[in-house]
Order: sequence, then C-alpha cells, then structure tokens
Amino acid sequence: MNTRQMAYIIELAQTENFNRAAENLYISQPTLTYQIKLVEGEIGFRIFDRSGRGATLTPAGEQFVTTLRNIMTELSMAIEQGQNFASQYQENIRIVVPIRSAIYFLPDAIARFEAEQPGLSVTPGFDWHHGLDAFLKGEYDMCFAFQGDVRHVPDIELHPLFDSRIYLVTRTDDPLAQKDIIHTEDLNGHTLMVGGPSQEPLRIVQRRVIAETNCHYFNSESHDMSLTYVAAKRGIVLSPGFLNDHTGAFAWTPFACEETIPCVVCTHKEDHRESIHQFLSLLRSLYAARPDFPC
Repeated sequence: MNTRQMAYIIELAQTENFNRAAENLYISQPTLTYQIKLVEGEIGFRIFDRSGRGATLTPAGEQFVTTLRNIMTELSMAIEQGQNFASQYQENIRIVVPIRSAIYFLPDAIARFEAEQPGLSVTPGFDWHHGLDAFLKGEYDMCFAFQGDVRHVPDIELHPLFDSRIYLVTRTDDPLAQKDIIHTEDLNGHTLMVGGPSQEPLRIVQRRVIAETNCHYFNSESHDMSLTYVAAKRGIVLSPGFLNDHTGAFAWTPFACEETIPCVVCTHKEDHRESIHQFLSLLRSLYAARPDFPC
C-alpha cells in the first residue's frame, strides 16, 4: 500500500460514495474501485461495506482509517519540517545521548555552534538502551558514552569529555544533605538503593559501602525509580553526577571515594568533517572553562 492508496481510502471514508470520492480525487470511479479492492486484498480484510447507496466503513475499516489519518498527518508534518530544514541548513550533525542531563552544556554548545556556523545544525537524540548501537549503525554522527563500555570498540574515536564523580542523592531535608561531603561511615543505619544501570566504578563503591557498614540495601531498577523512592523516604542512592538535572529537587552531595566514571564522546573514525571537530572542540571547551562544575 502506498500513500496514494491511503489518500484514496481516506477520501472514500469521508464521502462514503465512490463517484463523489473519485471526482474529488480527479480519477475515474473504476480506478478508485480497483485500487480499494487491491488494498483490501493486500491487507486481508474489508475496509468498506458496499451498497447501492455507497460505501460505509466496516468496524475494522474504522480503526484502520483512523490509523491512516494519523500516519498521513505525521507524514505531512515530517515533509514540512524537512522542507523548512532544507531551506535553512546545509549540514546536520546528529548526536545521541542516553539522558538529557548527561551533557549539561549541550544546549549551550548547540546555540553557540549554530550562531557561529550559519547553515549548520546539531540534532540531539536520547536513547539510554540503544543509543550506542544506533551510533555504530551510522544513524548518529556522535555518541555520548562511558569509556569503559567503548574503549575496545573498533572504528571509532574516543574524545574525553569529563570524569563523572559519585554523589549521594537524598531529600533536601535529610540531615545528610547538610554535609559538604559524605563518607562511608555516614551511611550506617541507612537504606541504600543499588543495582539498575550502574557503571562498574559505581558498583565497586556500592559493594564497598555494603561490606564496610551496617546499612540496609535493596535493588532499584532505574534511576527514576531510585529518585521516586528517595522522595518517598524509602532510601538514599549513590549516583554518578551526570544524572543530576540540577533542578534542586534533590540534594547531591559529593561522596568520598577515588572512583569516577570517565565519560567520552565517540565519533566515527572515517568521519573527517571539519564541522564535527569544531562542534566537539566547542563542547569540550565549555567543560574546560568550568573545571569545578559538578558532573
């Protein structure tokens, strides 16, 4: 089924009359009838009930046409956006990030880059679970990643961005939030959430805390679940700083440990475009200018 046939179905559903729909579509009635039958044979169910008075949607047809209308609307919007983009930009850099907070200065970098480089654009994508795979398939030009996950991946280049420190996340009214730094012994008697998509340096710290204190612990499936439990006073959590959205909803207090999570930006080794290196240089300069930024 093609978009032309989709338009035929939608028009017939609107008019409920083959002759009127054919006139509106500027085709013959036999052509319209043939195309509708062709689609019904392809999809395996009747879209319309025919009668001497015209055509009415079957129950399956009603659901089908609703979906077709949504598809056509989205397609029209995609075409308009593409036309607008094509008229404004000559090149687009695609970067995938696991979560919006991972690269805190990304919005600033995009704004400055596009102001300094008219005709160039940067489009971010967000995918925690499949972002790296999408990058490796060529769907993105750049990818935020953890160095430990990608250091042995072939045909890519790694560009260090920052080392993410480990923080204790609590409610802002928790007494622990009043400390300037948290030590392992401070967690005695508390309930610590562990697990989820934790990187190995964080897992090392979690295991050490559990081994050296009498804190309780339970598994949390995700960062969002952990924050929900923190807000509900069910526990506290150790977390890498790149997950901090800096809204002030929670207290992020540095944890006393040597472990950090090196974070990098990956590019394709064969991609030598100057624009890629310019944007990467700008992004890294924003972090270099703020060496004390909590990340």
